[in-house]
Amino acid sequence: MKRWIKVLIGVVVVIVIGLLFAGNYFYNYAVVPSEKDFLAGDTAGTDKEKKETEESKWFTDENNRTRWTLESTDGLLLSAIYLPAESDTNKTVLMAHGYMGTAETMATFAKMYHDMGYNVLAPDARGHGESQGDYIGFGWPERKDYVQWIDRIISENGKNEQITLYGISMGGATVMMTSGEKLPENVKAIVEDCGYSSVNGELSYQLKEMFNLPSFPLIPVTSGITKLRAGYFFGEASSIDQLKKNKTPMLFIHGDADTFVPYSMLDEVYNATDVKKEKYIVPGAEHGGAYNKNPEKYKEVVKGFLETYVD
Repeated sequence: MKRWIKVLIGVVVVIVIGLLFAGNYFYNYAVVPSEKDFLAGDTAGTDKEKKETEESKWFTDENNRTRWTLESTDGLLLSAIYLPAESDTNKTVLMAHGYMGTAETMATFAKMYHDMGYNVLAPDARGHGESQGDYIGFGWPERKDYVQWIDRIISENGKNEQITLYGISMGGATVMMTSGEKLPENVKAIVEDCGYSSVNGELSYQLKEMFNLPSFPLIPVTSGITKLRAGYFFGEASSIDQLKKNKTPMLFIHGDADTFVPYSMLDEVYNATDVKKEKYIVPGAEHGGAYNKNPEKYKEVVKGFLETYVD
């Protein structure tokens, strides 16, 4: 074998090993559940949201809630917190928290819906909180979990239950991805706050923002590692593709100062679905900050939208 061929093979081997090392590093950095130092300290729905508030005191009161569990289709034990409304009702909101958040980080929004007269079910996503799992699904495997939670609500509360899906950040993407599944007529409305248009798009954006690196070849390599270790490719996890199949009315919320899930993604997801829909843009709100920018307006918009579709 000629020397240049040996050198070429050696270079290729080094490149492949380097890419596999980098892909595995990025998998651990982004997909494996752990404390993430890049998360903002006050982003709603994430593990960094630690402030004690009146809502969190109410939410953590064991007298207000019970815990539900179910087994996912791939054998994980999933956990959720259920808070019944003050008065009997057939309205329930099913919530989805953000990246590395838990049900416990959804207290503000749980109280908002509870004050509107809703039962509240707030699951821990797989790999988060009390739910089993060793990877972050970015909403893709979770969409099937949420179909199961929907069925559980109907089983527990009755066939006349009216269900709203609500999610923030990764949770927003989760409910958008759930929207493309075959859902029962009980699901009346979906509210998403600052969810991303696709996992490929969001991770490519973050790779550029945090490391100043192009998406190719690291994203495809990491996607392949994710398929081997977590069972899905990044390219499968598209809010846009799922929204094209959506049949449920939707409210889309985004702050125009969002630089974590870029504001430009709002039009991508909004334009992807052909249903009755509304858009609420919050001037000056950063990622997950739409509620805190103007809580009363946020409540007013959400309540007004839901009153149109939930009796």
